Amino acid sequence: MKKKGRDLLEAFRKTFLTLQNRTPRQIKMDASSERYCYNPILRWNPQVEDYFIKAYGSLHFAQISKALTHPSCYSCIRVNTLKTTSDAVIEKLQEIMRKSGSENDVEDISIEEIKANNSIDLDMAEKQLCLQNWSISKCQIPGLEYVVFVKGSGPHAVDYGYAPDKPPKEVLVSRKCAEAVLRGAQVYVPGVMACSAHVEEGDAVAVSVAVEQPAPDGGWGLGITRGTVLQGLQTDPYYFERNGLYIGQGTTMLSRAGIFRASQGIAVDMNNRVFKLPSFHDVLEGEIFLQNLPSIVAAHALAPGGKTTAIAVLMKDEGEVIAADRSHNKVMDIQKLAAEMGLTCITTYKLDALKAVRKSNGSSDMTTLCCNKDNNDVVIQSSDLRPLESGGSSTTTVGLNADTNCKENVSNEKANERTYVSKADIRKNMRRMRNGPGRNQSLGGRVENSKGFLPHSFDRVLLDAPCSALGLRPRLFAGEETIETLRNHGKYQRRMFDQAVQLVRPGGVLVYSTCTINPGENEALVRYALDTYKFLSLAPQHPRIGGPGVVGSCQFSDGYIEEWLRPGEEELVQRFDPSSPLDTIGFFVAKFVVGPKET
Repeated sequence: MKKKGRDLLEAFRKTFLTLQNRTPRQIKMDASSERYCYNPILRWNPQVEDYFIKAYGSLHFAQISKALTHPSCYSCIRVNTLKTTSDAVIEKLQEIMRKSGSENDVEDISIEEIKANNSIDLDMAEKQLCLQNWSISKCQIPGLEYVVFVKGSGPHAVDYGYAPDKPPKEVLVSRKCAEAVLRGAQVYVPGVMACSAHVEEGDAVAVSVAVEQPAPDGGWGLGITRGTVLQGLQTDPYYFERNGLYIGQGTTMLSRAGIFRASQGIAVDMNNRVFKLPSFHDVLEGEIFLQNLPSIVAAHALAPGGKTTAIAVLMKDEGEVIAADRSHNKVMDIQKLAAEMGLTCITTYKLDALKAVRKSNGSSDMTTLCCNKDNNDVVIQSSDLRPLESGGSSTTTVGLNADTNCKENVSNEKANERTYVSKADIRKNMRRMRNGPGRNQSLGGRVENSKGFLPHSFDRVLLDAPCSALGLRPRLFAGEETIETLRNHGKYQRRMFDQAVQLVRPGGVLVYSTCTINPGENEALVRYALDTYKFLSLAPQHPRIGGPGVVGSCQFSDGYIEEWLRPGEEELVQRFDPSSPLDTIGFFVAKFVVGPKET
């Protein structure tokens, strides 16, 4: 078993050494390059920073913070094996990249640069360049052959055309817009906060970021009026704060006036980025699905499966997968994705994961909907729990989620009912388009509600808990989290775990996962689970490519002691460290086996 594990890790290292073999350009550090560069510093609440230093050590936490400000060097694609194969997808992607020129964008480094930066001979430089240009590869881990990696590159030095007393024209974008751009998106109109004067369509502009700053009330905010004119002078808002926060150069698609007059559309076409990651928007729909590698591994810890559609694919679209979510729009998204991928075994419901367990008397104050009693194959998906699958068509799988983002749309039924649209409605719709979807705006379409499920309804449950999301990257701001909010996340997750553990039958499996680096939401939850439910025990995970968990405890100023893992337990969980050579998001996975429960 140990030899098999070593072989797995070796195969994985070979894959990621190829993906991570990126050589950043050398940058001459003069006054302009110190300003017009990408060198962000992630700001934390001081108490939160002290807490993480206790968990990781100061050096390691500094490395984690730095890694969080950068995107991963590759995109991870899950292939829909019901429609195609990994080899066929690789061939199609290579052809798409050749036609679009993206293949040249992935890595643009000369042999001379490789030699200069690595002190190797010409022969080795040619081999390394050849390796770097091989940008698409199939995962070599047994069982994950349906995963494809597409390599990106960065950070790159960008020439913004700075000259003394003549700063470049500039567009200042919001932090959330910038994080999307670093992942490969364009700059859209709603994300633009400020712009230089006299910017016309077709102008080259530097794109910088406005990150939240401390506010007088003790909170955080931007404190900038949208539409502000940037002069390139020290009197500009956020002039000094923008140092080292330039994410690339692009071409304006609208004039300055047009950018702040329009409610939607692309404002800047990003053609010279600090990080170059191929975009997969509307590419091979139904055949591929972008998914972080740790999420795929979490599903395999439960069984060979994944999020709702991944489970359905691995079940060969047989049996029944029940997917539930608290959000109407998220349920609609699952339906849409299932349709795109040609999956017919997925049934969707709306369900709050905190009400996942249905009382036997069927309390009337709960939302309505239950699963098909004639079929045991169930997966509930909601921002709190996620499904699992134990291999056969008789498997019962459940997955729950609680917090999700929604998109806004208007139902066709409403549109047909009303022929006259008032000016007030037009203004309201324009505000919605400009500001994004509201909490109560839904996509329309039919979604059934659920009363929950009876105890012991499922063989396997994946609780993919809503969390602080402090492992997601790139991240340019973290100051909003406090010790109190982090502890509240943990309390919320324990409530969800209490529901999830009731749904699993004795002999079943419960997997818990988050996308945060916070031990209070990870190792502390494991400690709570093992101490509270004596019939639970940690189980080994396969494949195991993440690192060990955090051992120890932390005492807070109010005297509360948060206990993490105990010696010997750390190797039974997987913690994905964004600063590790795997270059993933921060993620955590724990797998529990459910023993006999007391009646």
